[in-house]
Amino acid sequence: MSEVSTLGAVKRVLLGRPIPSRLAHHERLTKTTGLAVLSSDPLSSVAYATEEILRTLILAGTSALWLVTPIGAVIATLLVVVALSYRQTIHAYPGGGGAYIVAKENIGVSAGLIAGAALLIDYVLTVAVSVVAGVAALTSAFPFWREHRVAVSLAFVAVIMLGNLRGVRESGKLFAAPTYFFLAAMFTMLVVGAFRVLTGDVRPAPVGDLTGASGALTTFLVLRAFANGCTAMTGVEAISNGVPAFQPPEGKNAATTLTIMAALCVTLFTGTTLLAHAYQILPTEDETVVSQLAREVFGGRGFLYFSVQAGTMLILVLAANTAYQDFPRLASVMARDRFLPRQFMTQGDRLAFSNGIVLLSVFASILIVVFQGDTHSLIPLYMVGVFVSFTLSQAGMCLRWRRQREEGWLGHAWLNGTGAVLTGIVLVVVALTKFAEGAWLIVGLIPLLVLHFHSIKRHYDSVAAQLTLKDWSPEPPRHNTVIVPVSGVHKAVLRALGYARSLSPDVRAVYIETSTAATDEMRLDWDRWGQGIPLVIRHSPYRSLMEPLLDYVEEVDAESPDNFVTVMLPEFVPSRWWHHLLHNQRGLLIKAALLFKPNTVVISVPYHLKP
Repeated sequence: MSEVSTLGAVKRVLLGRPIPSRLAHHERLTKTTGLAVLSSDPLSSVAYATEEILRTLILAGTSALWLVTPIGAVIATLLVVVALSYRQTIHAYPGGGGAYIVAKENIGVSAGLIAGAALLIDYVLTVAVSVVAGVAALTSAFPFWREHRVAVSLAFVAVIMLGNLRGVRESGKLFAAPTYFFLAAMFTMLVVGAFRVLTGDVRPAPVGDLTGASGALTTFLVLRAFANGCTAMTGVEAISNGVPAFQPPEGKNAATTLTIMAALCVTLFTGTTLLAHAYQILPTEDETVVSQLAREVFGGRGFLYFSVQAGTMLILVLAANTAYQDFPRLASVMARDRFLPRQFMTQGDRLAFSNGIVLLSVFASILIVVFQGDTHSLIPLYMVGVFVSFTLSQAGMCLRWRRQREEGWLGHAWLNGTGAVLTGIVLVVVALTKFAEGAWLIVGLIPLLVLHFHSIKRHYDSVAAQLTLKDWSPEPPRHNTVIVPVSGVHKAVLRALGYARSLSPDVRAVYIETSTAATDEMRLDWDRWGQGIPLVIRHSPYRSLMEPLLDYVEEVDAESPDNFVTVMLPEFVPSRWWHHLLHNQRGLLIKAALLFKPNTVVISVPYHLKP
């Protein structure tokens, strides 16, 4: 079996059979799979949002923990407003709105690029935070895995990447069951916990170590707790970004899915927050809040406890799947507008944007390694991009309603305007409270990415301007000098010479002399097999083969600067991939050296060897 077919077989095992473009509509998501694929991020946020609030409030001592309830209520209300606002975005942009498109079309290109940069950063952080938080749930149940959390996190990223490379529909099938298992486990915990609270059967959790408490409850601390809890809102925009991924009618199915997602998120977050307060759960370094709550509600580490932990781990890891759906799609849209490399527009064999999926995995893996799989180190980086995109998207929608003045536009504008104001306030709070913790990195990175997007656009515009046929007139015929570098005389060289003579009457073979004896033998062989083509011999006192050849190419080009110089490389191709390791790759070096030289063409003439 050839190397191509071997690699193809391995690829087919990992990713499945290629899907023809005509079957693309079969890869759309139903509401059931769409909820699993595009809602896993916001659904999973309840697993650590309440914990982040408590982890901040505990700095002021246990007397401050009562604030978790009002803070949670404010966040839940904000989540409802943002979800309703994004429902309007879905109906206004059934082709897939997203903060990038909404801001670009209604505010301006720069605003759109800021939103795009914020979202791309957010999606990378979503993968890193979700996977690391999932591994934290695993290590809470099985502490001996804690020292291997980085390796386990990277393994999860690889699994999710492969699942998404298999296509949207395939990833939906793979990840739907864990999502609904998590929902069943969490609702079981909430129902049982609420029943025990209502019947008075509640035993507060034992108080842990509070040596880090300062006893000072300040406004800044409350705002910081609120900002940390707003992680519960991450991923709310995912469905509006991925409207085209749904089955027809796309807009209606996406809006319905968004409504269900918002209801589930509010219920889970509010329920977890209320129960954590009722059971007086305190955050610790060794066990998550959800793990402690499940242990207290179910009275120990039994089957139901491990079900909650398993479901939490799975949903947190699979929350990364939301980013895997939206990062490649957003990158493809920005590439279409020439703000990202065009490779991001290419769909793979399984109709997935493979380049975006792989790049997302690489960036997330780098973050996991750099931050050593620590959730609490990554969280401060997480929120700025989320609320930048929220604010710009809602502001853009408000301007759209005001400009178009469709029926009922005033009510729509008020809703989106309210969402923009609220998320803008949260953005300021998040930026101020988390700036010193690492948010400064994101604040600085967004404008740098915007400048990079503009540079990519300028490059593509320059290429288009130089390649356009406008004002073009046919060029006069040019002379072509063909140079064939040779190291000896064999079948591959003779085939290249024959091909060279078919292109031009001016063919010259070049031999680099490193040994007088070898040159004499070369002359004899050339007199017999050289087909009358002149042999140019260049001496190389330092045994370099590249420099004398490149110097000769420069000389030939100087003879007629407006004509073509073709360098034709005789190359034999081994039958096994590993045979390439046994031969030099001088042809690649020559191609690289001449790539940027005007009027110079490099051609490889392959001679395929048998096994």
